[in-house]
Amino acid sequence: SPVPPPPSKPFPDNGIRHNSSVSVLSKLPPAFTEDGSTTAANSSQITDGCACVVLMSLDKARSLGIPVLATIEGVGVSGVPPQLMGIGPALAIPKAIANSGLNPDSIDLYELNEAFASQAVYCIKELSLDASKVNVNGGAIALGHPLGATGARMIVTLVAELGRQGGGNGCVSMCVGTGMGMAMVLNVKPRGVSKM
Repeated sequence: SPVPPPPSKPFPDNGIRHNSSVSVLSKLPPAFTEDGSTTAANSSQITDGCACVVLMSLDKARSLGIPVLATIEGVGVSGVPPQLMGIGPALAIPKAIANSGLNPDSIDLYELNEAFASQAVYCIKELSLDASKVNVNGGAIALGHPLGATGARMIVTLVAELGRQGGGNGCVSMCVGTGMGMAMVLNVKPRGVSKM
């Protein structure tokens, strides 16, 4: 059957709760344990979303005349016990940076998946990251967590922001529900530099 035409104006963002307040949010119960600190207020929302990443070798991109927006410089994968879900990036990020041949001071921006604020804060503190370099356009708590599209959304956000800032190195990372962590270091050349 035919796909209906898009609406004439965008759908409103249903993640924003205009009638919320600190008072209301502070009364939300903990999500996992009775004495826990993770609530719906400091967790990412599941949202609709989409993003697209086209991945190919440099040789293929050159042969097709496709501009290269970013290159993958290194990746890292790690795992922690499933009950510690969320902290895998704290182990995967150093691996990705080491595999890229760079050092942490060479990373200009980080896109850190924030399933929960506590998990993101843990990773930032554990890695001694400069918070002004992390999720500079907001993370999943602000933007939402489109399951199945979050990784692509984070890559697109990172590549676009590095481009706006004149190029550089960025690290994108994700936690996975069973305790895994994955990270990737990307390089974006300054605009106007087409040779990768």
